[in-house]
Amino acid sequence: MRLALGVAVLTLLATGCASSGSLTTRDEVIRKILPSTVQLRCEREGGGRRSASGVVVASDAVTRRSWIVTARHFLEPPTTQQIHLTAPGRKDRTKLVVVASSPDADVTLLVAEGIVLPAVNLKEIAKLGDDVWVLAFPWGRRLTVVGGVVSQISADAGDDAFEGPARMIDASVSYGASGGGVFDARTGELIGIIESYRTARVGTTPPQVIEVPVPGETTLVSSSAIVRLMKSSDVPAEAPK
Repeated sequence: MRLALGVAVLTLLATGCASSGSLTTRDEVIRKILPSTVQLRCEREGGGRRSASGVVVASDAVTRRSWIVTARHFLEPPTTQQIHLTAPGRKDRTKLVVVASSPDADVTLLVAEGIVLPAVNLKEIAKLGDDVWVLAFPWGRRLTVVGGVVSQISADAGDDAFEGPARMIDASVSYGASGGGVFDARTGELIGIIESYRTARVGTTPPQVIEVPVPGETTLVSSSAIVRLMKSSDVPAEAPK
């Protein structure tokens, strides 16, 4: 009986230690990627306003510049507009200028002058089922952290890929999350940004139809597409993993 009790106590202690270590690691990862997540707003000619999310992918302390990626559709169709970012912990707004947009992926690169923000590391290869964190500003409001897994990998038609550039995650998002970062939950490396999400039309009582995000149908722009855009714009980038 004493032996069994001792084993049970040791097992409980070991489990507690493992849990504590895991929580510490999770906390460190989230704190690491928070400063690289920014909120974007634009005021378009004619009075239109939009909001989105973005990720800092490069910075230069000498020239005091930071480069940010977001979803290209946030700024379409092209028109006269003022774009600003707000970083966590900062109340001031910083003006952004478009550097380049990808011709074949829903991603745009912008630059902010006079501000140096910590840049993320990029990771090109993900695996089905990898845990991820999504950091974004849904509905243009407060920063939100959502957990999920990689639910689809980019592949040629007919291929069932197990690893490669991430294409979908199962985390539900909403308006304003476009351009938000999708990070490997274990390392904090960026595997992509939010491109879009599919919704289902659901009837309610009294008669009304609402659009509900479909889990597993949140699509990404992979980090490999981001790296290609950065290289074509001569922006320094870490070699993706």
